[in-house]
Amino acid sequence: MAAKVFESIGKFGLALAVAGGVVNSALYNVDAGHRAVIFDRFSGVQDVVVGEGTHFLIPWVQKPIIFDCRLHPWNVPVITGSKDLQNINITLRILFRPVASHLLRIYTSIGEDYDERVLPSITTEILKLVVARFDAGELITYLPGGQSVLLQLPQ
Repeated sequence: MAAKVFESIGKFGLALAVAGGVVNSALYNVDAGHRAVIFDRFSGVQDVVVGEGTHFLIPWVQKPIIFDCRLHPWNVPVITGSKDLQNINITLRILFRPVASHLLRIYTSIGEDYDERVLPSITTEILKLVVARFDAGELITYLPGGQSVLLQLPQ
């Protein structure tokens, strides 16, 4: 009699564990300051950017790709020439973040490592463009001791 009770409890426990595993694999969390793009194995990237919170997906068919949409620093050291052809060793520190509404286009055209692909080339070219406008003496006068300058990229 006791063996049958323990056997039924074991079967119930196994069924509960399997059901819990399926429910756990169907849930995913998007933390604060993050957004997710859903990749579906059958239809590709879905047209919705998912916000913060706990969400459902179809296990083994859909996969969330989570992007951090908070500000991140990026340091770019560059050796470039000034207006009077002096070599200038300068480091640019930028703060960047992806725009949440453009995450679908970012993921499909560039990928998850968009920052490592895009930022070095853009920041280097813009920094060289700005530094080439000034003489070495003007750069020392205008930027004493690591002062910050705000540069905005054209839209």
